Amino acid sequence: MRISTVRAVNALTTRWAGHAAKDGAGTVFTAAGVWPLLALLADGAGGPARTELAEALGIPAEAAAEAARELLSALGGVRGLRAATGLWARRELPLEERWTDRLPAGTRGTLTGDGDTDREALDAWASDRTGGLVEKMPVHLDEDTRLVLASALALRLRWIQPFEPCFAMPEEGPWVHRPLLGLRRSTALLDRVRVAQAPTGPVTVLEVVGDGGVDVHLVLGEPQAPPGQTLRSGIATVTRAVPSTGASLLPEGNPGPGLRIGTVGSTEPRHRLDIATVAFDVRAEHDLLTPASLFGLESASDDRSGHFPGISSAYLAVASARQSALARFHAEGFEAAAVTAVVLGAAGCAMPRLRYRVRRAQVTFDRPFGFVAVHRTSRLVLAAGWVTDPAAHVEEEYTEEEKRRQEEEWYAEDEFPDPDIITG
Repeated sequence: MRISTVRAVNALTTRWAGHAAKDGAGTVFTAAGVWPLLALLADGAGGPARTELAEALGIPAEAAAEAARELLSALGGVRGLRAATGLWARRELPLEERWTDRLPAGTRGTLTGDGDTDREALDAWASDRTGGLVEKMPVHLDEDTRLVLASALALRLRWIQPFEPCFAMPEEGPWVHRPLLGLRRSTALLDRVRVAQAPTGPVTVLEVVGDGGVDVHLVLGEPQAPPGQTLRSGIATVTRAVPSTGASLLPEGNPGPGLRIGTVGSTEPRHRLDIATVAFDVRAEHDLLTPASLFGLESASDDRSGHFPGISSAYLAVASARQSALARFHAEGFEAAAVTAVVLGAAGCAMPRLRYRVRRAQVTFDRPFGFVAVHRTSRLVLAAGWVTDPAAHVEEEYTEEEKRRQEEEWYAEDEFPDPDIITG
């Protein structure tokens, strides 16, 4: 992937994060699904619409179509990621060959004008291209609909090291006393968790490694920090736009939100990072015309005149632009999908001898946090979001004794004993 394109897409992701998560509600979005569509529109736009789209893209409009093709081709080569584009137009709508010839390879269909028939075809495409994760195309069709331009992204990955499901019940914060489906695991790689200094305070970022070329990073800020700002800071950290420090170099104590570091006795000469988080399933619907300026669609959505002479000699304006997205984080892996459409239209054991003193870090995500899925090589952000409603535990899965033990382990207060009492 071109570095300039990756930076442009990540810049749109960052701006969108500040808007999508500003009210603190759970959300998920992918600018990587929107950016190519905006680029294709910019290629065929004229006047103020072309200027605004280029500004939102971060690249010149004349370079947009090629950049969109290259990006979608590169996304299709990422292991575990499916990427697709589609175009449906009314049969009587004249399309400029110069524009259609530069479209990425993908579905080309015809809108019949019959709402039910067209809706069924578009929904089937969305479901097929996302493996059933997104079942409906986010469009409203009416008699003025002339063209639908859509993209679909579907990501499925498995963790290199799975989590162990457990019972979790936070002792404070927004999720206090809620029985949640917790996820736990340990690793000797302390620097999987890092802390960065942001304008609103420190953020803790945990890297969860996938089996392909994509990793998911969990982002926790200070409780009082605005969610949108915390997520933006997390994106800047994982894309390496701002520096961060790994747990191996952080001071003991509480150097970041949800993070605790100390020296403990151990039977093995290995440092340890203990991770406690929660499973989640987040879904969101986004209207890209609110605000239209964020995506360069303000002039393009003014239906008093046409804005796309490079697409058609007919007068066309953006009638709607929407995205449906979801993300699932569970013990075995992660799934995320988005369909974007633009419509143009008029555990415990016996105590062993503690022979070694090692560094131990514990990171706990027990209140609202962000997540960022990133292509490991290019640092392109594929999906991002904010978690406010994690998965509840299923009562039948655990006995009362198991729940009591797991709840104690979740907040093991004796994990960091006074170093003075450790001997040998």
